[in-house]
Parts: sequence; C-alpha cells; structure tokens
Amino acid sequence: MDWTYAARTLAGLLAILNPLGAIPVFISLTMGWDAATRMRTARIAAVATGLVLSTAALAGDRILAFFGISIAAFRVGGGILVLLMAIHMMQAKRSGARQTPEETEAAAEKDSVAVVPLAIPLLAGPGAISTVILNAHQTRGFLGFVMLGGIIWLMAGAVYLALTAAVPLARRLGVLGINITTRILGLLLAAIAVEFIADGLKELFPLLAGG
Repeated sequence: MDWTYAARTLAGLLAILNPLGAIPVFISLTMGWDAATRMRTARIAAVATGLVLSTAALAGDRILAFFGISIAAFRVGGGILVLLMAIHMMQAKRSGARQTPEETEAAAEKDSVAVVPLAIPLLAGPGAISTVILNAHQTRGFLGFVMLGGIIWLMAGAVYLALTAAVPLARRLGVLGINITTRILGLLLAAIAVEFIADGLKELFPLLAGG
C-alpha cells in the first residue's frame, strides 16, 4: 500500500472539502434550529457527502467512458476547475462552482438543507467529484479502492465533526481564523490542481514529457 499516495489523497480531499469553510453557511442555514435538529442535519449532510463521493469513485471511469472522455482530458478539465476553486479559497471567497447565491437563498426557505445545498454542491461539488474520479483512476487493486473508500468516509466523518461543532468552532476561530485556514488549504489545493493539469497535458501531448 502506497502511504505517500494515501497521504496526498487525504490532503487533497481535506483541502477541497474544507469542512471549516462550510461552517458559516451551515450556521446561517440552520439559524434558530435546536441542537438536535442541527446534529441530525450535520449527520445527513456527512452521509450524503460520503455516498456521492463513493459513487464517483466506483462509477467515475464508466461515466467518462460512456461520454467518450479520456482520463487525460478529464485531468486537465478537472485540474482547471480545482485550480479556480483554489484561487477563490486563497482570496477567502466561496467559489460559484460550488454554490451560487441563488442556491443559498432558495435553500434557506426549505425545511431540510442537509443534502442540497450542504452536501451537494457545497461539500461534494464538481471539484471534489473530479478529484475522487482522478484518484480512483490511479488506484490499483482491491486494497487501493478500500484505502480510497476509507479516506472518503474519514473525510465524511470530519465533515460531521465540523458541522456538529459549528457554533463553538465559529465562536473560537472567528471569521479571521476560518479565512486563514481556507487560504492555507487553497494554496495546497492549487499545487495539487497544477499537478493534475500537468499530468493530463503530458498524456495528451507526449512531447511535453520528452516522449
């Protein structure tokens, strides 16, 4: 088992999910709710996030094959999307690729916001799904998929912990603390995105790799 690859995958998913960055949205959407309802919403959001990403890991290659998309092209496209999200994170802004203001306003009027927009697209958005599909393509063997699945559900657990502790965390970290964390994760995510793009370009244009 490649522990270096596992650590890189873990860091990439942590950066792109950014559970701490979801705290302000979670608090605003559940304003006035009792603690039990908030915990149930956090649990549903975490499970939905894990299910969406697990499905992407298992069926991603088949979906790409169905549409005739090569993994190299998907690497470049997914890398660009992740890079755009990373740039927004480094500016402490929420990317429109994850959630639009209109979606936030519409969600505030719903009884349940756990699946939409918290799980989709706030947490398990296009960037996270792209990252999982690309990592699943690089995974080899049964143990590799087990490892990837474990990482996905570990991140779902991190989402649950962050959302259930949203109020005290927001009080302790404040806007400044959350913004600093988001910027650091954005920098890490930008580096991962550049690697995705570079690997995809080398596959599409072998001359770039000296082949």
